[in-house]
Amino acid sequence: MGRLTLSNLIEAAIFFLIVGIFYAFTFEFNQPIEIYIFGATAWPRVVIFLLLLATLGNLWFLYRHGNATQATLGQTDDKADFSEAGTVRRMVAVLLTPFVFAYLLKPVGIYFSAPFFIAAIIWLFGERRWKAILVMTLFIYCVFIGLFLMILNAPLPQGNVSPFYDFSAWVLKLNAKLQGI
Repeated sequence: MGRLTLSNLIEAAIFFLIVGIFYAFTFEFNQPIEIYIFGATAWPRVVIFLLLLATLGNLWFLYRHGNATQATLGQTDDKADFSEAGTVRRMVAVLLTPFVFAYLLKPVGIYFSAPFFIAAIIWLFGERRWKAILVMTLFIYCVFIGLFLMILNAPLPQGNVSPFYDFSAWVLKLNAKLQGI
């Protein structure tokens, strides 16, 4: 099949299987919602459809171009040297940071902790310019809050510890005022 290898086909089959399983599970909670005309399964099915499109696009690209990739800006052929302790520590930190973030969601809430998580991940991936970290953190946080509060109108964890809960309440009041305009 053109330039597709067996590993390409296995990868695509796994993603097609994931898409099929996730789509089948959407029938478990397919119920109408009063305030949302498309029902409970609309957004999960949109995400599943996007995963299907990404899989098909990847398969098409591999068919046309094979596994060969062109060098892009900042791409090097250097491999990570896991014999160095610093590299291993950074990799472990990157892998553990989402777990720490998830653990802190209940007491701290997402509205307060998300910017710190975003900045930490950017820093752990190697960005050291604080101005760039700040700008990207603010951009990602604003898109995230705008998506979940304004577009999806989805509830997010608010936290239950006093100063963090108060901050979350302030964000939600601000959102209610903006939605009322």
